[in-house]
Amino acid sequence: MVRTAGPNHPGGLPPIDKVRRLQRKLYVAAKRHEGRRFHALYDRVHRSDVLWEAWSRVRRNKGAAGVDGITLEAVEQYGVGRLLSELAGELRAGTYEPPPVLRRYIPKAGGKLRPLGIPNVASVHPYFSTLRWE
Repeated sequence: MVRTAGPNHPGGLPPIDKVRRLQRKLYVAAKRHEGRRFHALYDRVHRSDVLWEAWSRVRRNKGAAGVDGITLEAVEQYGVGRLLSELAGELRAGTYEPPPVLRRYIPKAGGKLRPLGIPNVASVHPYFSTLRWE
């Protein structure tokens, strides 16, 4: 007798958060129709749960400072919630312009170099422009 694999979690599968549910819906829609284009995702980007998930991933990956030199510690000192709400406001108003990324090159096996773009942790903000970066 062969059994199919089931979840090991005692209560079944753990609940999926809203961001993961959004990602899953977009993935399924893209797989279902290969030529599908998503023209109206901008309104999803400024959702607070999406921005907090992005911050948690940057924090978990120990994100490096970008071109502006702003570190994760500087953002935490400023206030993560404050920064994310200001960023959401800029995104909602359509005034956000992403700053340039820091370009680094990683060596590959064949001696070639692979370009890597390191985005900034925070957009250019008056608070951060007063700090001294070494």
